[in-house]
Amino acid sequence: MEGMMNLQKLKQAEKLFLENYPGGFENPEMAEIRKKHNVDKMIAFAQNSFSKENFRHPDLIAENMIKVITRSSVISVFEKPRFRDFVRALPLKDKQKLASGLEELLHGREQPGFETVLEVLKSGRLAKWSLITNCPTYFRPQVDIFIKPTTVKGVIEYFELKDLHYKPTPAWAFYEAYRSAFNEMKSRVSPVLAPTNAAFSGFLMMSMAER
Repeated sequence: MEGMMNLQKLKQAEKLFLENYPGGFENPEMAEIRKKHNVDKMIAFAQNSFSKENFRHPDLIAENMIKVITRSSVISVFEKPRFRDFVRALPLKDKQKLASGLEELLHGREQPGFETVLEVLKSGRLAKWSLITNCPTYFRPQVDIFIKPTTVKGVIEYFELKDLHYKPTPAWAFYEAYRSAFNEMKSRVSPVLAPTNAAFSGFLMMSMAER
C-alpha cells in the first residue's frame, strides 16, 4: 500500500504536527477548535436524526437534512439557504426519493444511495461535493469523509496519491477511491491525529498549510 502515497511526507507531517500539538487532537488548542465546530453535538444530532426508524417519515428526513446542512460549520453560507429552499419545495415523491437515497447510502447499498441523492440534487443544480458528503460525515465519523475540493486536490497532489483525479462533479467511483486512500493514510499515523475523519482531514489541511 505504500506505493499509493508518499508515506515519507505523511510521517514528516505527523512528526511536525505532534511537535506543535503534543497529544494531537487531545491537545487543548485542538480540543478548542473541535468545540468551536460543535463536532460532538453534530455527530450526536446526525446519528439520532438518521436512525433507521426515522426513514419511515420522508418529510422528517428532509427536514433533518436541512438542519444538519444549516448547522454545519463547513458548509458555505450561500449554499445553506439554497439547499433549504430547494428541499422544502420538492414534491412529495422527490422528497421520498431523496430520503430513500440517503437511507441506502447510510444503511444499505452505498453506491445506489449516493447516486440517488446525487440525481435529486442535480435537479436543483445543487450537485456539490459538500452537500452530498456532509450528512454521511457526521453520521459515520470514522468511515465517511467530507469532500472539500481545495483540500482534496491538495491532499492528492501533496501526498502523491496514485490514480486519483479529482473532478468537480460528484461521482461514486472517485468518492470510494479517495475514501479508501484516505483511510489507508489514517491507518499509518497515530490515532490521536484521527479521532474522526473530519479531524484527520484537518490535520492534512494544516500540514499542507505549513509546508
